[in-house]
Amino acid sequence: MAEPKIGEKIVTVFGSSRPREGDAEYEEARALGKVLAQRGLAVCSGGYGGVMEGVSRGAKEAGGKTYGVTAEFFNREANAWVDTEVRVKTWEERLFELIRLADGFAVCKGGTGTLVELAVVWEMLNKSVMAGKPITVVGDFWQPILDRVREVEQGPRPSTEGPVWGEANGNLVHSATSVEVAAAYLAKRLGVDALK
Repeated sequence: MAEPKIGEKIVTVFGSSRPREGDAEYEEARALGKVLAQRGLAVCSGGYGGVMEGVSRGAKEAGGKTYGVTAEFFNREANAWVDTEVRVKTWEERLFELIRLADGFAVCKGGTGTLVELAVVWEMLNKSVMAGKPITVVGDFWQPILDRVREVEQGPRPSTEGPVWGEANGNLVHSATSVEVAAAYLAKRLGVDALK
């Protein structure tokens, strides 16, 4: 498995594989990769097309470092913008390697795969399986889901129930109105809050 350089901070970006160059979601991911790299953050993605390609391309165009975690399961090659490919066998291994490599996370618009990625990271933070890794969603696409889950996690609890998990103490998932806000939030939380 690839290991980041000492002191390197990596943001794993999740999002749809469907957008193509010129699509709004692809260009948003490209802009996100650029601003993350400008703030000194390396970018990690699932390594294929769509948002994964866009964020990797944006980071490379800004002089940043990129990682792509791919899986034999998908039987595809990493996109051309990935510096370091980490190849695993299964979809599950890929998900947990994307999480392991990351110091923080950004979640763009996506489908069921992105929903799973957001949910797993959120649950790991909620149950303190993983602590201190910031996560932000980009734009308002995920807001209805965040709001509905928070109704349960932050709602009233009988005093006789089990432990109070992390989300009950405040929002674990940050919402960013733009890629610039997302990058600034992650950079600040990761201690690299200076533009290159």
